[in-house]
Amino acid sequence: MLAGRPLRPGARRAGTSRFSDDVWDLTPALLQRHKNALILNFPTLPARFRQAAKDLCYALLAGDLPPGERESTPDTIRVYFTALKQFFTWAGQRGILALRAVTAVDLDAYNDHLLASGRAVTYQAQRRQAVRLLWLYAGKLTDDALTFDPALVPSWADAPASSRTAENATPRIPEQVISPLLTWALVWINEFAGDVIAALEEWRLLHANTQPNRARRHAPARTNPAGSLEQLLQRYRAEHRPLPGGKDGRPVLAHLAREVGCTPGAFRSGRCRDLLAAAAAELGTADGAYLRTEITGRIGGQPWITQIPYAAAEHLGRLLQAAAWVTVACLSGMRDSEVKHLRRGCLSVSRAEDGRVYRRKIASLAFKGEYDPVGVPATWIVGEPVEMAVQVLERLHPDRDAYLSARLPGSQRDRRSHGTGPKSTGTTNDDLAAFTDWINDFCQKHGCPDGIPLVCGRRWRLTTRQFRRSLAWSIARRPGGVIAGSIAYRHHRVQMFEGYAGTSASGFRAEVEAEEAIARGEQLGDLITGHGHHQLAGPAAAEAEARLTEFGRHVTFHGKIITDPRRLKRIMDRHDPSIYPGQYVTCVYNPDRALCQRRDGAEGPCLPDCQPLACRNVALTSANIAALTRHQAHLGQALKGPGVIAPYVRHRLEEQHTEITAFLTSHQPDPGHA
Repeated sequence: MLAGRPLRPGARRAGTSRFSDDVWDLTPALLQRHKNALILNFPTLPARFRQAAKDLCYALLAGDLPPGERESTPDTIRVYFTALKQFFTWAGQRGILALRAVTAVDLDAYNDHLLASGRAVTYQAQRRQAVRLLWLYAGKLTDDALTFDPALVPSWADAPASSRTAENATPRIPEQVISPLLTWALVWINEFAGDVIAALEEWRLLHANTQPNRARRHAPARTNPAGSLEQLLQRYRAEHRPLPGGKDGRPVLAHLAREVGCTPGAFRSGRCRDLLAAAAAELGTADGAYLRTEITGRIGGQPWITQIPYAAAEHLGRLLQAAAWVTVACLSGMRDSEVKHLRRGCLSVSRAEDGRVYRRKIASLAFKGEYDPVGVPATWIVGEPVEMAVQVLERLHPDRDAYLSARLPGSQRDRRSHGTGPKSTGTTNDDLAAFTDWINDFCQKHGCPDGIPLVCGRRWRLTTRQFRRSLAWSIARRPGGVIAGSIAYRHHRVQMFEGYAGTSASGFRAEVEAEEAIARGEQLGDLITGHGHHQLAGPAAAEAEARLTEFGRHVTFHGKIITDPRRLKRIMDRHDPSIYPGQYVTCVYNPDRALCQRRDGAEGPCLPDCQPLACRNVALTSANIAALTRHQAHLGQALKGPGVIAPYVRHRLEEQHTEITAFLTSHQPDPGHA
């Protein structure tokens, strides 16, 4: 079935599904390693339509396409299969015995069935398209097919093809959710990671001695572990540590057996029972089986956990992976598929001669929009938090040539997945939900106000697709210090744009620029409604007023400013006045006068290269003048302060102070202008 398709590494073409099989396994053709297993289960279809479904799916998989049709991915074929199953089930209930017997009246009725379902327009269009394939591929179906094009049925021709627009419809994560989420992720990376990793190392050694694992590796049975048990109990006495206990108050023999390296049944001898009874009477028992890992992480000056239970170590490791994923996704702009294909050694650091780090890069594979379905190498420029997150992931997967997002080594799930493939997107979504639960449980238990709140009375459902969209919004809007205040988003903006310059198909630049256009439209609308443009000063003030007046004709409706993001985006696309509000100046962009030069060929100013005190494109709002005045005062205080300033630095500060003073003096707004 997969003869004409590339297979993922390690897959044997001879072992793939055959046409005669009832179940076709498409997993070997899933080239992105984080994707789940994928099958086509034909016995779930009505028997009368199975042959047609097999013929169609074979043509789609083999690339035997009619003129004008595009090759489908295995995921898309699986979606078509599900849609066909729905149609075939409906047709069987309607008494239709063969595809050739389907009439226009039947298709009208099926369209009504889809409309009555209340599902999204895109969903309905997808279901209709799957049925239409039974006509488009009629020449490939050996036994039965539709005899006319469903698109000619009036109700199908009039139905909307899709509800999708060119704009990104993925919801962004609300600020009140992303702020504590990223903050806690950084706390886990910076404070808790060492404890969790140490606990996992201890847990793996003990877990290897569980009864199933000993049987799996054919470990010899220990028939008389009394000597080893006595040494272990002496260690408990030296540490003044109670024995691991259960709910009944008795010692947990399974945990002691893991420490000794035997099975619990080996403690049945009278000598072992006497040793355990004496130790329990002297030391008592704890309320669980705890690891010996010393807790060093702190939050609010206090240990974040007193001790780590053996049974919780694997879960805490999963949460640490989730924290690292959140950090990388939030601060790099990578898609989930790109994060999932990070491997050991993906991080590279460039240092200056004095040892200072000036650039950090991570390398992975990019898939969307690329020419190779296997993925193409791509590089992202990142900051220190992402570097630390990658280092944590590498420590979680010691001495293994595994993907950094693979399941933790040693766990039962790890054995099931053979330990090398990355987690699926669905599993990561589950990890994000578990991480959110931990944050809220911890905050509730300790009375912290930093939990993740409800949004409109509901818990926000995090998905991997939302993070890239949210980062684009945050970069464009630059929220002031809400998200992990120690991270300068403007710095990350320049870094990530530089990194994505080598990945033209990533689409991240377009996402950010679309958000920036909407943000600028909102800011310009505020200027118009607040009449702030009548207070403009600077060399480009008159031109700014003229452009704002013209722009106001398009964004006002019955005296009110349009605020709907989609409408505002369309207006900005058609009537952008090329005015860029900033903290210190407002750029009224005219390329003939601009001192900044963009190297990417795009339109608009290159804001990182702005020369505000010299450029003739500068206009000043009252907020700009206030910001410059504050900066001028700050420079004056620094120059008059008691601290010693190096001569060169003092000269530059004095020069900047003089330039700002002269600029403000020359460009004060006319108080009589209205």
